[in-house]
Amino acid sequence: MAGNPSVDQLPIGVLALQGDFREHLHVLQQLGETAVAVKSPEQLEHIAALIIPGGESSVIDKLSRLYGLFEPIRAAIHAGLPVYGTCAGLIMLADTVEDSIEGQQSFGGLDVVVRRNAFGSQTDSFETDLSIPELGENPVHAVFIRAPVVESVGARARALATLDDGRIVAVEQGNLLGTSFHPEITGDTRFHEYFVRRVRATQ
Repeated sequence: MAGNPSVDQLPIGVLALQGDFREHLHVLQQLGETAVAVKSPEQLEHIAALIIPGGESSVIDKLSRLYGLFEPIRAAIHAGLPVYGTCAGLIMLADTVEDSIEGQQSFGGLDVVVRRNAFGSQTDSFETDLSIPELGENPVHAVFIRAPVVESVGARARALATLDDGRIVAVEQGNLLGTSFHPEITGDTRFHEYFVRRVRATQ
C-alpha cells in the first residue's frame, strides 16, 4: 500500500470526461492518495499525475477537444507529466493508432503502435493471468474489455507484460505507463501502486 500523502503533495488526477474514471478515483483513495476528477485545463496545473481511464477512445478524443483539454494534455505529457492510460487511455497515449475512426487523434507521447478493439467486440471480452515481474511473483489477473493491443514498441518504450501468444498488453516509457486491461476493476491495486511510486519518486 502507498503511504498517506503529505500536505505538500499534489493530488493525482483522473480524466473524468467519459469511461470508468470513478473506479480509478476509488482505487487511489484506497491507497491513501488525494485524487481529483479532471474536467478542465486549469486543473492540469494542480496535479502530480494523470490517469486516463478506459471507455471509448474516440469519445474521449472528441470530449477533450470540446472541453479544451486536448492540447493542454498533449503539452503536459511532453513536458513530463506522469500519465497512466488503461484500455482507451492506452490508445490515447499511443503515437500511432491502427483502426481508428476517421479524424480520430491521440494525445501521443508513447512510442508504440496500438490497434483499437484488437480482440473484437464487447462479447469477446476475457480474463487471464499475467506474469509481471515488476509487480512481484504473484500473477496479475487482467480483465480485457474491447481491449487494444500494442502491435509494436519503439526504441523509447518497453513491454511490461505479454499474453501467452506474445502480444504486448502493458508498456512503459519514462513518465508514461499503459495497459490494455482494466486493473481498476479487479481489486488488485499493484499497477496503481507502481504508478504512484513512480510519481512520488519524481517529486
